[in-house]
Amino acid sequence: MTDPTFWHRVQFGFTITFHYLFPQLTMGLALLIVILKAIALRTGSTAWHEAARFWIRVFGLSFAMGVVTGIPMEFQFGTNWAEFSRRTGGVIGQTLAMEGIFAFFLESSFFALLVFGERRLGPRGHFWAAVALFVGSWLSGYFIVATNAFMQHPAGHTIAPDGTFQIQDLGAFVFNPWAVLQFVHNQMAATVTGAFTMAAAGAFWTLREQHRDGARISLRVGVVAGLLAAVLVAFPTGHTQGRMVAAYQPVTLAAMEGRFESGPYAPMAMIGQPNVAARKLDNPIALPWVLSWIAYGDFAADVRGLDAFPPSEWPGNIEFLYYSFHIMVGLGTLLMAVMAVAALLLWRGRLDVTRPVLWVLVLAVPFPFIANIAGWLTAEFGRQPWLVYGLMRTADGASPTVHEGTTLFTTLGFAGLYAVLGIVFLSLIGRELTRGTSSRTH
Repeated sequence: MTDPTFWHRVQFGFTITFHYLFPQLTMGLALLIVILKAIALRTGSTAWHEAARFWIRVFGLSFAMGVVTGIPMEFQFGTNWAEFSRRTGGVIGQTLAMEGIFAFFLESSFFALLVFGERRLGPRGHFWAAVALFVGSWLSGYFIVATNAFMQHPAGHTIAPDGTFQIQDLGAFVFNPWAVLQFVHNQMAATVTGAFTMAAAGAFWTLREQHRDGARISLRVGVVAGLLAAVLVAFPTGHTQGRMVAAYQPVTLAAMEGRFESGPYAPMAMIGQPNVAARKLDNPIALPWVLSWIAYGDFAADVRGLDAFPPSEWPGNIEFLYYSFHIMVGLGTLLMAVMAVAALLLWRGRLDVTRPVLWVLVLAVPFPFIANIAGWLTAEFGRQPWLVYGLMRTADGASPTVHEGTTLFTTLGFAGLYAVLGIVFLSLIGRELTRGTSSRTH
């Protein structure tokens, strides 16, 4: 008989992975839409207005998919993770409620104004509606990240005699330092997704010699924003996040790096295969001393390996965690390099005639989505075996009365439904790409 907790984790992991394909795009586009609207307002250029309208439509499609795929996760807190919800609801319920009441309604209300209210609002009012949409979108992201940060690094709480978690210091909970760092890192990664999507559309139109103004604008904004965001993802946000993991989740750092033995002058593994049975990293290619510096700012620093912790505290699937982390880092480096080349060609005025790079931009569009998902998997698998790090184990949070057959059956249902939704979304995006930035009545 399979442990029901396994299938609860599979279902939540599947639904949140599919769901997060869309918020990362909307959060990234929200910032870029503000940039498009600001330049359109300053220059009075019709082309920039049309580009903004196109990306508002793409935002709308992604936003709708995010809403549809996000709703089931709210119910899963009660159906699959009832004990976790009962014990921690007094804490995480605060940020989840704030996300719905403040951020989601702000975002959805001003999105409606952006789509239907341009004539009534006028250019300046329409710009401020875009700003409000951006604020709502990123505020929504912050409340979700703050919820997750409590699970990674609990702060601002107390535990009642009945074992439930309660708010002790709302400020410490909401402004958990883990949440602030994770949010900035996450939003820069989302901006990379939005920028690559925008640049890919511009490259696609350029290759087909269509929508020339929209192609030029999308390429310019996507490449510049993508390069800046990709650099910020790595440093300082990713670097600082890594130091926080080293400080508060050292066993996670060891598993992420496939480090089985403790010691100073720790190398950072670039390539290798973790061999948990033999407790070593097979075929490693590593940068000497770099992990010690990344983790503690000292090349000679001692970095604890998995041998410093009891196996009961190791993440449950070290191989999966290791590969997720390295996929995230590897793709992040690749995306930075692609944008650097594209930015150099843009600066020289040759990007629109360098077809190989344009094709790379088109074909690279799935990679930021994959990198973002790999980043979230790294965070979630790295936290195991804890639901609330150091305080509540995953095995103690599942719903005791929901058996594995029910969870597996509904997971298959979600898979079928999401496959249909994915096909519909891609067809609608394809239709918008074909229509491009042509003028429409607002």
